[in-house]
Amino acid sequence: MHHPLLNGLTLLVVEDEPLIALDIAMAFEECGAHITSTNTLKHAVLLVEHDGLSGAILDHALPDGDSSILCARLKERGVPFMIYSGYENVEGACQGAPHLSKPATPDMMVAAMVDLIRTARLATQQ
Repeated sequence: MHHPLLNGLTLLVVEDEPLIALDIAMAFEECGAHITSTNTLKHAVLLVEHDGLSGAILDHALPDGDSSILCARLKERGVPFMIYSGYENVEGACQGAPHLSKPATPDMMVAAMVDLIRTARLATQQ
């Protein structure tokens, strides 16, 4: 499935479960996106600083901490992101971000990211 809005965009995936991370990456690569991924907060803190990052999908609970610091930094940089987690209640900087509960289908994830990026682009045009 190819999606023109995602074609050529770079997305960050932060997910500690290898099979889930692979499923996410495959779904977005089929849409034409480039994927950068990691399974730790420590590495993700570095990756959120990359220029050209168009969006992010964050698991909230990682082995070395939660994604709050990532949410705060992505907000500062104006990079749209969503939480993909089994935790229903996320607080702090992640609160209010679009949230998909695990498990979600690849189509649901792609649709959510398309909506997120479309909304972010509309906001910057106003």
